[in-house]
Amino acid sequence: MHARPKEAFEAAQAAVLDRFGVEAESRLVDVPELEGRAHVLVAGEGPPVVMLNGIGTPAAMWAPLMVHIEGTLHAVDLPAYGLTDAPRQDPVDLRAHAVGFLEGVLEGLGVERATFVSNSLGSLWALWLAMDEPARVDATAHVGCPAVAPGTSAPLPMRMLSTRVLGPLLMRLQPPSPMQVERLSKLVGQHPLTPEIAAAILATERMPGFERTFRSNLRALVRLRGARPRSALTESQLSAVGQRTLLVFARQDPMGSERAGCRMAQALPNAELHLCDGGHCPWLDETERVADLINAFLERSASDSDPSRV
Repeated sequence: MHARPKEAFEAAQAAVLDRFGVEAESRLVDVPELEGRAHVLVAGEGPPVVMLNGIGTPAAMWAPLMVHIEGTLHAVDLPAYGLTDAPRQDPVDLRAHAVGFLEGVLEGLGVERATFVSNSLGSLWALWLAMDEPARVDATAHVGCPAVAPGTSAPLPMRMLSTRVLGPLLMRLQPPSPMQVERLSKLVGQHPLTPEIAAAILATERMPGFERTFRSNLRALVRLRGARPRSALTESQLSAVGQRTLLVFARQDPMGSERAGCRMAQALPNAELHLCDGGHCPWLDETERVADLINAFLERSASDSDPSRV
């Protein structure tokens, strides 16, 4: 007899945390924007750090990095991914939904202001929060190319999934399976995945509300021709982000590599860019290097915000 989706995901998440030696508390917080609850993995001690992962993947993806990062880490499952509830209906305005969701999570956690470490869709949401509610964001670190960064889009298969006609058909032809997760890992340049991480991605794909929200997110971000203008980040928008920003881009990232990183670094007023090897989730390829960059960035950001430190 197969385990229910929630139980299967909890088991897969526990296996990932155990594989990488992460001791984390699993916490659920009420989020008014979601009309439901968000799930957060909380670990470590020190200043608050919020970790946001990419589209279609759970917060447990951060486990390889979590054991190396300093601070009180709050790894958040985005709506419908992992154990966070799916929205009751597709958001009309994804940006407003993202900002409302993140504010609700911070309120639920009792965190007034935090540094954000994020990837892909999570990076887009963190940047939107930094733009719309700057008092909530100390600094942002982006590991891998943020979704719809200037001059970027998504691979053709993902753009095809965003369409109202082809999307449902393709999802039916390629339902969640180990082979489908393997194809996804190749698409984003992260093959092979650690077996426990692959199993956690598969388990989140089988959760209620996943497919509807995944396709809704894609439709809001991209179309067959490329990024949707309403959601795409622009240099003008980025120029208004005053917080200190770390960009860690991977040379083999199919979503946006060195050129995209340079373009973002030039647009952001207070950014530093570092390059590494790997795909769209480079902390899976160069864990220690990425961790060292983030820890140094967190220390510099803390010094900037505390005038008593020399």
